[in-house]
Amino acid sequence: MEYFLLVPLLAFILFLHWWFFSPSNTQQRLLLPPSPTKLPIIGNLHQLGSLPHRSLHKLSKKYGPVMLLHFGSKPVIVASSVDAARDIMKTHDLVWSGRPKSSMTDGLFYGSKDVAFSPYGEYWRQIRSITVLHLLNNKRVQSYRRVREEEISNMIDKIRQKCDSVIDLRDVLSCMTNNIISRVNIGRTYNEGESGIAVKALLEQLLVLTGTLNIGDYIPWLKWVNKINGLNSRVKKVAKDLDAFLESVIEEGMIRNKKGECNVGEAIDFLGVLLEIQNGKETGYTLQRDSLKAILLDAFVAGTESTYTALEWTMTELLRHPRVLKKLEDEVRELGQGKTEITEDDLGNMHYLKAVIKESLRLHPPNPLLVPRESMEDVKLLDYHIPAKTEVLINAWAIGRDPLLWDDPEEYRPERFLNSDIDFKGLNFELIPFGAGRRGCPGITFAIIINELALARIVHKFNLALPKEEDLDMTECHGLAVRRKLPLLAVATSWSS
Repeated sequence: MEYFLLVPLLAFILFLHWWFFSPSNTQQRLLLPPSPTKLPIIGNLHQLGSLPHRSLHKLSKKYGPVMLLHFGSKPVIVASSVDAARDIMKTHDLVWSGRPKSSMTDGLFYGSKDVAFSPYGEYWRQIRSITVLHLLNNKRVQSYRRVREEEISNMIDKIRQKCDSVIDLRDVLSCMTNNIISRVNIGRTYNEGESGIAVKALLEQLLVLTGTLNIGDYIPWLKWVNKINGLNSRVKKVAKDLDAFLESVIEEGMIRNKKGECNVGEAIDFLGVLLEIQNGKETGYTLQRDSLKAILLDAFVAGTESTYTALEWTMTELLRHPRVLKKLEDEVRELGQGKTEITEDDLGNMHYLKAVIKESLRLHPPNPLLVPRESMEDVKLLDYHIPAKTEVLINAWAIGRDPLLWDDPEEYRPERFLNSDIDFKGLNFELIPFGAGRRGCPGITFAIIINELALARIVHKFNLALPKEEDLDMTECHGLAVRRKLPLLAVATSWSS
């Protein structure tokens, strides 16, 4: 009799063991996010498309604002709601502060020793502190005012010389931004001297490569493909040539420092600050040469394309919406009445201008999926279990167009920000073009002041219109920053009060 009772008892124990410890049931209890069907080997890579922010937004409408994809063997979460963004960048910000391993950034940024791509840890905390406290603090940003105003005045002169003819606005905006960043970064424009054209082309290649999907990172046994298609060779050549440029720049900076020279007026350039830190004068922390070069590269990459891309999208939307352009002109010209130039002191009173820039960043965040993060341990994301070492893409573009957050989200209407406290500085997760939390962009103030002053001065000096019969193509082009596929052409005529 006892034997017959023992058999079902053992069977019940075995059932409980199977239920609690079998992988399939463990996954069910842990509740992973919904996931589209994946293909063998490549997973969901085929669903990224040429414009991933749009493709992933479309997928999220079917699978929800938190979904699990697989890029090859790598699990990737896509977050497309304000609640998910807040959970990642605020509630569990520390857990999500990791960066996924990238052979591309390792090859280009000295083993990912820059601020943007370096893994979370003591090294990252040190260089982040250097960037925030010594390069981009408010006093330092203000010290570069003369550089900004000079280069923006140079841009205005270029537009004036081409008045009443078709102007490539991307060209003048990118030139202005590149010159500001270069002077602030290394004390001179990088196109000074015979190597200028080569350096500009190198930095453009760097931007393209940084935004290139490396199949070997997601399917390791396919790394050999990058040898066949030439990607590895391109990365090595660009890295080698940029390193030679940076070495020459550092040598120049060391000579200038010994002579006590400073190329940006009263302000010392980033290179000068970093050289002082390298000697342990500022922080007591010794900065290795590769780290110094990686930080300089970061400034070129983060400060150039995303800044002028945001400006180009703003000008595009203004030309598409004459009512908004007229309202902006009225504000700027009234405040600038009787003045030769708009200065940074005037910007605080230009509330509509600030709303215009916010609305442009809502619809056109330069980096719509932000920089990927990675979970450093198991974590909850809303109601879902997310294992350690899971990559996450936050779709800022989708959040900016969420009808649950914005009335008429596809409409360009800056007025929505006039009586709103929503800002882009990382506290309001409805608007996160620069990210938020520990891994948010440290250069927000620097970038925005360039955009505001450049836009104010253009509107103050010129009437802008599309060329006759010009079809304003809004097609996007994917890269590190998502910009217009075609340059923005416009006709400027002088305006005088």
